[in-house]
Amino acid sequence: MKPTISIVVAIYNRKDELFELLTSLTQQTDKEFEIIIVDDGSLIDLKPTIKNFEQGLDIKYFRKDNSGPGLTRNYGAARAANEWLVFVDSDVIVEKDYIEHIKNDILTIPCDAFGGADKAHKGFNLMQKAISYSMTSVFTTGGIRGSKKAVSKFQPRSFNMGVKKEVFRKVGGFSEMRIGEDPDLSMTLWENGFTTAFFDDIAVYHKRRVDFGKFSKQVYQFGCARPILNQRHPNYVKISFAFPTLFMLGYMMGFLEYFIMHRGIILAFYGLYTFLVFFHALLLTKNISIAGMAVISTYIQMFSYGYGFLKSWILLNVLRMKPEEAFPHHYYKK
Repeated sequence: MKPTISIVVAIYNRKDELFELLTSLTQQTDKEFEIIIVDDGSLIDLKPTIKNFEQGLDIKYFRKDNSGPGLTRNYGAARAANEWLVFVDSDVIVEKDYIEHIKNDILTIPCDAFGGADKAHKGFNLMQKAISYSMTSVFTTGGIRGSKKAVSKFQPRSFNMGVKKEVFRKVGGFSEMRIGEDPDLSMTLWENGFTTAFFDDIAVYHKRRVDFGKFSKQVYQFGCARPILNQRHPNYVKISFAFPTLFMLGYMMGFLEYFIMHRGIILAFYGLYTFLVFFHALLLTKNISIAGMAVISTYIQMFSYGYGFLKSWILLNVLRMKPEEAFPHHYYKK
């Protein structure tokens, strides 16, 4: 018997992105699923967009006061009718066999929760493709967002994540964290004896940020969240989490070495790294403009995340501040 699925979408404003997501869901080869759309206090009216799809899709629409993505997903999950919850971000597009593959994978790969990769659609602009590269590259994240071979224990992310509804309820759903709530849920699942899996045939097209400024702010927040997660889940701390910070500090040391000692040994390594990123991106995208922007987005990612991680680590571990005091905007009250 095939599993039953409820897709839960937490959304704030993104009307155009919602239209694209729902359009991709109308094209599914397996049409047996429901969609729970939770409007997290949007400033624009999403009902006209949803109305266009009500005849072709089983849609339930709810609107609530703004509380952030985690609590909004919990709100939608509580109103889902089916046994599996599938969370996708409002700015993704799915392939036509997305639901079909999920159901087949659930039957063949035992797990309590699963996740899939994200990638850039051919219709995305050059900057979106460059940012997608830096977020999935082996030279930045180690490829953990895009390959089951890159991880021994996969952490599903909320842009493309499934979990048994019963299991989701047992662990209390997403926590009070606004940033990093999805890896927090994954590690909470592990701590309660539940298993996660990577499904390599359910990748989604994820738009992410559309300019370098917004991208920098986003990954900075991710960096700030990691030491908080390390405190919450000490059994899953890895030295690799500090790599962007070491990367940033090493770059600064390289300039000091150059101007004080008149040597460029350290900067030579960064030159080699830049060369590898550029040609790897060129090999994958076959576009020299994307490859050039991928170098910029990679450095933005490493520096912004690295600075956020370092700042958070100092506040939490040196100054002994509580996470809620150091980063009040990273939390909301349940």
